[in-house]
Amino acid sequence: MLLYKDFMGGMSIAILIIEKNTKRSQTMDEAKIYNVCLMRVKFQITNAKQRLNGNIPSGNRQLLESYNTGDIVDIIDILELYDLDDQTRDGLAEKLDDLAYTVSILVKDRVAFDYDERGNLGLYLLLKETSLDACSKADAALTVAY
Repeated sequence: MLLYKDFMGGMSIAILIIEKNTKRSQTMDEAKIYNVCLMRVKFQITNAKQRLNGNIPSGNRQLLESYNTGDIVDIIDILELYDLDDQTRDGLAEKLDDLAYTVSILVKDRVAFDYDERGNLGLYLLLKETSLDACSKADAALTVAY
């Protein structure tokens, strides 16, 4: 926005006011990470990468943490997903996908929720793409969306 201000003597000065692009910052302010501690996830990612030492395991993912349950009510309580309207497997899966996307952007590594062979929910580090590729794609998607 460009404003002009008159001073004594008829002199004008142009003042350029730059409006902050608030859509993206509002989006991140509105993003919820529920009961996922970003510092803990970053620490777990660092440890997982050190343990792997550049080797990608079969399945291209590494378990960061397990919640030791597959029960929807337990998962809602553990992750504090109290605004989940559709308390079915599909509703929970959609909420967890959104949560994983938000966490991925914030930690700059691609993570996902999934169930293990015993049916327990876990948070996994996805190793197929490099973290910068995943983050760049997520940032590009946000830029296009807003």
